[in-house]
Amino acid sequence: MRHGLNKDLGFSPKDRNENIRRIGEVAKLFTEAGVINVTAFISPYRADRDSVRALLPEGDFIEAFVDCPVEVCERRDPKGLYKKARAGEIPEFTGISAPYEAPLTPELTVHTDKQSEEESLAHILQYLEKNGYIPRV
Repeated sequence: MRHGLNKDLGFSPKDRNENIRRIGEVAKLFTEAGVINVTAFISPYRADRDSVRALLPEGDFIEAFVDCPVEVCERRDPKGLYKKARAGEIPEFTGISAPYEAPLTPELTVHTDKQSEEESLAHILQYLEKNGYIPRV
């Protein structure tokens, strides 16, 4: 999205809002076409996520909170972006120099600091199966 549809946007709060709005509109189009779609974007503001939720019919927006302490994210960072953000080289970096508002009531939460990738995926699939979004395997 950042290299195509949203390449004109930066990382200011206003641009982040517009980034998520556009993503939500595209997801809505896919949903209306009957396509289950998964988006995985840094969406630091609750209001933006709530706005996207409001675009879709009840039950068509599932907020999965990938919860991981910033210290763990920093240890896992293969590109060194957190180090650059801490050094002031990357302005408005979510979780460092820009806020992140954790969801208050996500449909599900994945704790990637406590769960393996396989366990995290299983948790998500179990939720989708249990709630009738995908057939049971």
